[in-house]
Amino acid sequence: MACSATSTTLISSIAAAAAATTKSMAFPISKNITLPNSFFGTRKSFQSRVPRSISLTRGSHSRNTFVVKASSELPLVGNIAPDFEAEAVFDQEFINVKLSDYIGKKYVILFFYPLDFTFVCPTEITAFSDRHEEFEKINTEVLGVSIDSVFSHLAWVQTDRKSGGLGDLKYPLISDVTKSISKSYGVLIPDQGVALRGLFIIDKEGVIQHSTINNLAIGRSVDETKRTLQALQYVQENPDEVCPAGWKPGEKSMKPDPKLSKDYFAAI
Repeated sequence: MACSATSTTLISSIAAAAAATTKSMAFPISKNITLPNSFFGTRKSFQSRVPRSISLTRGSHSRNTFVVKASSELPLVGNIAPDFEAEAVFDQEFINVKLSDYIGKKYVILFFYPLDFTFVCPTEITAFSDRHEEFEKINTEVLGVSIDSVFSHLAWVQTDRKSGGLGDLKYPLISDVTKSISKSYGVLIPDQGVALRGLFIIDKEGVIQHSTINNLAIGRSVDETKRTLQALQYVQENPDEVCPAGWKPGEKSMKPDPKLSKDYFAAI
């Protein structure tokens, strides 16, 4: 009998717990779910380890409404490029470079690289220098940036290319020793203290129109940078047209219209 009484009590406890659980699951419910920053894929995942919340509210109707408390930070593309003024090395001299000085005058290719005296970096830096005249012809300045000092830049420029150096460059190398420029463009790796291979195309109004960011081991293409720049310049000169995939100067563009775009598709 003692066993029967114990069983009865246990069954009653389980039933009560189940009823309480069922009651707690009744709608509507409102609950905060904590997700790690990396889930959102935003630049702030580099800057903070604090989890971010999303609020899930489910009403009596069948539709779910998700309210995500995402970053209020604007994307860089389509917005004014963060201005900066910094020391740089050009023509084996120390100079000051201010990004806003180019507004109304030139397009700017601004690219970041991790460190001086490394391996992939000199191949990119010299490739842009060797083709600098091509960018000059389309009214564009090239600016390279790393977290190294101007003294390190100067020593690297004064090192022969066959020894891993740069030789003379046709554009400035900017020193971002405070890492403030890298931070403002969202390319700084905080725990390593170096920048990812970020590249930004900034138009004559100072607006970022294109960005690409490679991880440390992957070099960038001068050809693709120039092609993208030319596509940007074309659509700015022809605002009623857009450039399809792989577009190059002289090729057919497209009208952003359901009917007129058929002319392009019919021709390919």
